[in-house]
This record gives sequence, C-alpha cells and structure tokens, in this order.
Amino acid sequence: MRAIVVNEAGGPESLRLQELPDVQPQAGELLVETAAVGVNFIEIYQRSGVYAVEYPFVPGTEATGTVIAVGEGVAGFSVGDRIATAGASRTYATQFIVAAEEAAHVPASVDLETAAALPLQGCTAHYLATSAATPQAGETVLVHAGAGGVGLLLTQLLVARGVRVITTASTREKRELSLDAGAAHSLEYVGFADRVRELTGGDGAAVVYDGVGKDTFDDSLRALRVRGELVLFGGASGQVPPFDLQRLNAGGSLSVMRPSLMYFMRTEEERAWRYRELFEALESGSLTLRIGGRFALGDAAAAHQALAGRGTTGKLILVP
Repeated sequence: MRAIVVNEAGGPESLRLQELPDVQPQAGELLVETAAVGVNFIEIYQRSGVYAVEYPFVPGTEATGTVIAVGEGVAGFSVGDRIATAGASRTYATQFIVAAEEAAHVPASVDLETAAALPLQGCTAHYLATSAATPQAGETVLVHAGAGGVGLLLTQLLVARGVRVITTASTREKRELSLDAGAAHSLEYVGFADRVRELTGGDGAAVVYDGVGKDTFDDSLRALRVRGELVLFGGASGQVPPFDLQRLNAGGSLSVMRPSLMYFMRTEEERAWRYRELFEALESGSLTLRIGGRFALGDAAAAHQALAGRGTTGKLILVP
C-alpha cells in the first residue's frame, strides 16, 4: 500500500508518499480501502513537532472507505460495507485499520468523498448543539468562525432546531457563506459583542460557541445574557489565559465550559446516536457539507499549506 510518511519533524515538505507493507486487521478491527481522508490541524501539529509523535509517522485519524477485511470477533460489519470514522489511525494511506467500534455505516445515498467531511467536524458540531449546551427554539446564540468547517455545520444543526444563529466571520465572502448556511446575521469581529446586544434587544446571547479563544473570549462573555453559557471549544487565536471567576458572577451568573469531542463520544450508543442524526440530516437535506478542497494523497503537503493559511472554508480532503 502507499502512505504519507513523516520521518522527522518539519514543514509540509516532510510529508512524503512511500510504499509500505500491507496490513491485516486484528481481532475487533476492520481493514478499509480508503476513499477519502479528512485533513485536520492536529496533523499539522504532529508533523511539525508541536505534538510529540513517534517517527516515522503516518498521519490521519479521519477517513471513509470500503471494508476489505474483517478481524476476528467483529459484529455488525462485513466486507463491502461503506464506513466513516474519526477514530482510526494512519489514514493518510490507500488502506487503513480502524477498531469496529469507532466506525459508522455510511448510507448508500451519501457519497464517500462527501462523507469524509462529516466525522470530526460533524460530530463536534452535533455535541456542541445537543450536549455541551442546549439552546431552545427561539433563543439566540452566537457562533464564532461561522464559515469554518464546524461553524457551517453547527449553524445548520441549530437552525434546524429553531434556534436563531448570529455568527462572526473575517471577510464579506465568508459572511455570505454563513448566511447561506442559515445564520440570521453574520458580523465582523470588531464590535461583535455590542452588535449582538443590539440584535437581541439588549439582552445578549443565550449561548456563545467560541472556537477562536484568546482574541474573542472577553467579548464573548460580554455578549452573553444573564445566566448565559460560553462554550469554549478551541483556541485558533491562542489559549485563553487564567481569569478571575468572579467575572462570571459580575456578568450575570454566567457559565463557561471547555469541552472536547472525546468526552462526548465515550460509548458505542452515543457515537451511533450522533452519526445517525448527522446522516439523517444529510439525507433529509437539512444539513449540507462543504468540501473546501480536494487533493491527491501525494499532494498532502499542499493540503497542509492550504489549511495552515486559514484561507479555506469547509473541509479539505485527500483522495488516494
């Protein structure tokens, strides 16, 4: 099989396409022929040495494909099944191994390349909309980076539940994308807290979903209504420094959560629920996925450069 291998920490040029020995599934595992691979920021951190990994290293945890071999003891999957996962390893390859419990069936009506944009960002958007906070129909929330992969999906999931969504985005083009996804308003970052208050009659947002972090955190708190919830799920601009918890009291009995996807995918039942609702939304048309760029597997370096440049919208995928 062919795979992208990183032999030592470095820039995008360290991603090299190599021939590797074929692999076989062990007990409880599936061997999958890769259809498409999701590209994520964590792989940039791993490749560059920000996150420690053992080299030589094959990046990737997110992919779709067709099962070509089934390990001993696996139930519920057969050769020929189409699957998606965010919990595999070494997916920058023409074949990959995944534990059966981490795989989800892809409906026949969903294209596998499209489905590759779903697992990580889709499950993230789903737990944010349904579990990290529970805004009710008619309430107003603020979603930062509304034209990003998670932002576009989260907006659609919330709007489908009757929630009024305001977003932020850095350019006019991105704000138009956010509005197309169902946002009632899409704002510039400058002065967003005041604008949210204006758009809510002075009350503020019930929930702010903040994946930007350091640059938006203070004004995200200011944008909340009394007893509002700030869900801080990322730090694209840097990590939020320690702050005085008394600010939450002064702001109106506010709450802050710092969630991670792994804690909302802990059981087979929870994973199945999230994937089922996401695929049902795709099939009904209430959720659409945006592929921001397709790259050949051997062009993984170009995909990393595009993602690091932060000029993309939607999901970047690799296609073997």
